[in-house]
Amino acid sequence: MGFFQAVRVALIEKFAIFNGRARRSEYWYFQLFAGIVAGVAMVLMGMNEDSLPVISLVTVVVLALFLPSLAVTVRRLHDTGRSGWFYLVAFVPLVGGILVFVWTCSRGTEGVNRYGSDPLNAA
Repeated sequence: MGFFQAVRVALIEKFAIFNGRARRSEYWYFQLFAGIVAGVAMVLMGMNEDSLPVISLVTVVVLALFLPSLAVTVRRLHDTGRSGWFYLVAFVPLVGGILVFVWTCSRGTEGVNRYGSDPLNAA
């Protein structure tokens, strides 16, 4: 899955769909897109002397990307055979974020698991 296809799937096709599975490429390309968009919004905030309207833009960007980011993370955890509730582990200081990072980097379960069919075989 390419960059633009991953962004299209996460933002349009599966905006707030928490069931199913997501490939690593879908997850990481969308996270790259979200980071780029947030970075551009912050640069615009820094360049603007009267930053009140830009802060509103940054708030809108963050809120617009929150739900699809959460959904693609839950689907990525599903691909590794974990419940989406495992995302709450990220809030455990020091270890939690590292665990979620490792889980999102790891290869998904091959074949069908309780969350659906393997997205790599579906292509």
